Amino acid sequence: MMRIKNFINEEAYGGIFLIFVAIIALIWANSSFYESYHYIWHEFEVGYTWGDFELIGSLHHWINDGLMALFFFVIGLEIKREIMGGELSSIKKASLPIAAAIGGMIIPAVLYAVVTIKYPEYINGWGVPMATDIAFALGLLALLGKRVHINLKIFLTALAIADDLGAILVIAVFYTESINYSELISGAFFIGVLIIGNIAGVRRTSFYGIIGFLGVWMAFLFSGVHATIAGILIALTIPANTKVTENEYFIKLTDYLGKFNKEKRIEGSLLSQEQAHLMAKIELLNKQAQTPLQKLEHALHPLVAFFILPVFALSNAGVHVEGSVIGMILHPLSLGIIVGLVLGKFIGISLFSHLVVRLKIATLPEGITWRQIYGVAFLAGIGFTMSIFISELAFSNEEYKQISKVGIMAASFISAVIGMVWLSIGSKQEN
Repeated sequence: MMRIKNFINEEAYGGIFLIFVAIIALIWANSSFYESYHYIWHEFEVGYTWGDFELIGSLHHWINDGLMALFFFVIGLEIKREIMGGELSSIKKASLPIAAAIGGMIIPAVLYAVVTIKYPEYINGWGVPMATDIAFALGLLALLGKRVHINLKIFLTALAIADDLGAILVIAVFYTESINYSELISGAFFIGVLIIGNIAGVRRTSFYGIIGFLGVWMAFLFSGVHATIAGILIALTIPANTKVTENEYFIKLTDYLGKFNKEKRIEGSLLSQEQAHLMAKIELLNKQAQTPLQKLEHALHPLVAFFILPVFALSNAGVHVEGSVIGMILHPLSLGIIVGLVLGKFIGISLFSHLVVRLKIATLPEGITWRQIYGVAFLAGIGFTMSIFISELAFSNEEYKQISKVGIMAASFISAVIGMVWLSIGSKQEN
């Protein structure tokens, strides 16, 4: 429980920080400094050349294909952890958030298609309203403090992680245009190497990092399959087992601490030679008791929450509005996204949650009411990071990208306001 609380708190603070960065991006892109914004993110190129080999792109490109691959790597670690021992580890635990996530993906896509049915040029954006931004949603939920039950935050976290898995599958299957099969086979080979390393008991994270980057990620970058998918696949190969059991850890740690305490102390702040030796044994024991998966997730999560996602928001959320903002919001493409995220998420999550509870496949978590589920269903309409990411893949036309981003931000704002008001009023009535 402490681990999930720490995870939620980190997401919450990261989400609040993300809000400020998004506002900065919007102000920057619509100020007299717009040219500098566009140049820095879209025209300034960095890369590497070696003979005929060339790897050059804009900062925007490297953020979306490079840094976001690391973001998806952490999502992959979270998914694997939740499946192995978290809120998705059993049918009883997983059925409600998974059903809610499925409903929250299907209904928004259907509503988007209905709204844009007369405009076939926009239909490729059906995946945009399917995503939920866990950082933003939990960041806002954190503002309600203790008025929100911890189980509601856990439900939203599990729902969003299941939602992320669905979004990843959508990106892999539907937003991959042309495939270079020789590069894909090369990537598969290196994934096989990582799997064999896992089975053989290799626990050094450097092994997975080097082969994952130079082998899997590079191959996917040139394969046509979006490079972020490589992040997920690499994450699934990371070992999730310890070298010592909990019981062995407890027995050995107790023994070492007992010996440490019995050792004769020397004057000053230094440890005796035997005490230093025992400390080294304790450090090694601690490493053996940790899984590489959780060790990596713990180390990378702050980097993702407070650097990668803010940088992504700064480079992608700066929509330069020319003309009427209202006109862009009322554009059919934007309306499809707004209807999908605001109404689609609410209807899909609420409907599918009721369905699995009525069928007695799942039960509501302790301390959670249907009123709170509805509030979370609205907050899940905050698409932001993932929705913007998918919009970049869905459209090649820059105008469509800009309009879709306006729709995403409008929908996220509406969902946030409704969800927060709903939960605030609900918590007062229940108290």
